[in-house]
Parts: sequence; structure tokens; C-alpha cells
Amino acid sequence: MRLQLSSPNNKKIQKSIAITGSKSETNRSLLLQALFPNIKIENLSNSDDGEVMQKGLTKSQGEVDIHHAGTAMRFLTGYFASQEGKEVVLTGSQRMQERPIKVLVEALRSLGADIQYVKEEGYPPLKITGKKLIKSSVSLPANISSQYISSLLLIAPSLQNGMELELIGKITSVPYIKMTLALLEQIGVQTSFEGNSIKVAPKEAVEGTTLVVESDWSSASYFYSIAAMCEVGTEIQLSSYKQSSLQGDSVLAKIYRDFGVDTVFSNNSILLKKAREVKSNHLEYDLSNAPDIAQTIAVTCLGLGIGCHLTGLHTLPIKETDRLAALQTELGKFGATVDIDSESLTLKAQSQLNTGVAVDTYNDHRMAMAFGPLALKADFVVNDAEVVSKSYPDFWNDLKALGFHIGEL
Repeated sequence: MRLQLSSPNNKKIQKSIAITGSKSETNRSLLLQALFPNIKIENLSNSDDGEVMQKGLTKSQGEVDIHHAGTAMRFLTGYFASQEGKEVVLTGSQRMQERPIKVLVEALRSLGADIQYVKEEGYPPLKITGKKLIKSSVSLPANISSQYISSLLLIAPSLQNGMELELIGKITSVPYIKMTLALLEQIGVQTSFEGNSIKVAPKEAVEGTTLVVESDWSSASYFYSIAAMCEVGTEIQLSSYKQSSLQGDSVLAKIYRDFGVDTVFSNNSILLKKAREVKSNHLEYDLSNAPDIAQTIAVTCLGLGIGCHLTGLHTLPIKETDRLAALQTELGKFGATVDIDSESLTLKAQSQLNTGVAVDTYNDHRMAMAFGPLALKADFVVNDAEVVSKSYPDFWNDLKALGFHIGEL
């Protein structure tokens, strides 16, 4: 599906949007529910990733295909490895078979798991024969994707002896680790996180508990971007959000003050208010704890004609695509000068944008959605726009509700 995007007629937007549950919280909650069936979940994400996770958890034999869902790949690897009597081949799309998983497999093997590589060493597909894991001590590099770490922590309470996890080096994506531990504590599991050591106590059963999934802050990022590029006086209300969020991307509320957008919390919703014009012509952020909003911030800066230097992005090359390389290419189509290395991106300020370009999305939902708000500043086409269904199926309809002109080509 190719979409033609252009700006709303009115750039002082006054609208409310309801966003479904966080993909990150949904996938964690679903895995915990599979381990402890007394758990109930409200406000599940309606994303493809959430559906793939739910479907995968129902399988006990044969092939489990999670398509592009990286979170499901990591979480289900830990889940199936710890489930005695289950034997599956866990696989995904061609891109998923290029995304490394060796660090997690080796950690699980050290606990006694039976996992074999079907094709290339270190990559999916994986043949997993579930076993009762008795060992409880494991270590991981600390600078890897937090999803490897969370995969282990989520199964930890179901193991006979719980888990002691030692993280080696400087820890990244701490908020996502804390999200996992907070959900464990909500269902009555004892945990501790001191220095580089995490301990999770075993738990045989969970009494009736309801987990309410907060709406997705990553999805909210695109509306922060829209508010930043709109006129002063714009107000966009989003539900359902908590000021005490577990999600690392909630740092948006702080970051976007630099873009003139204030966040007002009220009754489980947030109001994004464009209160002033941007004063700086160059911004710098360390996004080690929230790398998923890097694309949104870079596009916002491009639209506002300001430069930025973003660091802490070392996990982006192994996402749905190499997001740093993809950003450099797609921003460049609009005339931007972008420098990247293995963990950072630098965008040079520029005042004029090329129009009529076609943005490629690389099977990456965030590439499509991060560029969407840029229609406020330049008309362009989005190729393979349906990729947004991975995390936010209603995205294009919600942009239409804000007045964006979107037509299928």
C-alpha cells in the first residue's frame, strides 16, 4: 500500500485520540499469564506483535512463526525453553532470521535449556525442546537489548529456584528492565535490582490479579512530533497514560519541552500543548534508555529546521532494519545531511525540504510512523505503509482524524 500524505488545512489542531495498550507491556503480561493462568489483562495492544505473541503462547508442538515480531522471538525463546514437554521450531521472517539471538540462547543453555540452531549458528530458526530448568545463576552482557534480559526475568519466577542474573558492563535500556520487574512485583513476585545484580524469587502460583496495560508511549511520540510542528495553541489529548509510567519512552514528556510542547497529566490521559516556538537550533540527547524514539526525534528536528546529535543508539542496527542506515537514507531524500556511526546520528540543520519524495519503510513500522508527521512540512509518499500494523494498526486513520490528507495510490 502506497499512501500520499499532505498537511492538514488547519495547523492549530484541537483533537482527542485513544491509543491501545503498550506493545511492551502487553507482551510481558501475556507471557506472565501463560505461566500463571489466574492473571487477567485489560487494555491489550491490538498490534500484530501482540496477536503473534498470543498465538505463539498457545502452541506446544510444531512450528511457531512470529513473522517480524522481535519481542515475541526473544520472549518465546525463554518461554518454550522452560516449558517441559513442549517442542517447537521458533522461526520468523527473512529479516528475523538475520537478527542475532546467540547471547540469549547461550544464557538459557547455561541454565540447562535444550536449544538448537536449525540453520545458521547464532540466528533463528531455533529448535527448542522444553525442559525443567534447575540452575538459577546466569550472566549476560549489560549493553545488549533489554529484551534478552527481560526474556530471562519473565520466566524466572516459574523456575524451581528462581534466578540470579548478573549483568556485565554498563547497563542500557534500564527502564525496560524495571518495567519487567515492576510487572513481576504486581503479581506478587519478590525481586531485587542492586548494582548489576538482579534476583527474582520463585513463585508457585499467583492469586487472581488483573494487569491493566498502559497505552503505548512509543505511539504517543508521533503526536508529540505533530504538536511540535504545528502552530502554537495546538492541543492533542491522548489516553490512557500514567504519570508514574513503567515505559522508558515516557521521557518524551521531558524531551519535547525543548520542542515547545508541554504535557499535562489528568484523569489517565495526557494533553500535549504547543506552548511556544523552539528556541534552539541544535539539540543533543542520549537515548540509551529510549532508543525507539530516535527516529521520531530526528524527523521532528528535520521538520523544524534544527540540527540534532543523538547517542546511545547501538541497538538500532539490529532492529526490524538497520534503523541508523535507513534514517540516513530517508532523511537524505528530503535534502538532509546526516552522519551516522555504530551508535549515534548527527543531523545538520536546514531550512528547505525536498517535496514529492517517496519514503521507504524497510518492513519497519517505526520508519513509516516517524515520517508521518513530516507531512505538516512537505508532501510525500510512504511506500508499504501497511507496516504500521505491527504496533499501531489505526495510525493512518488517527492522522486523518487530525486533518491530515492521506490518499492511497
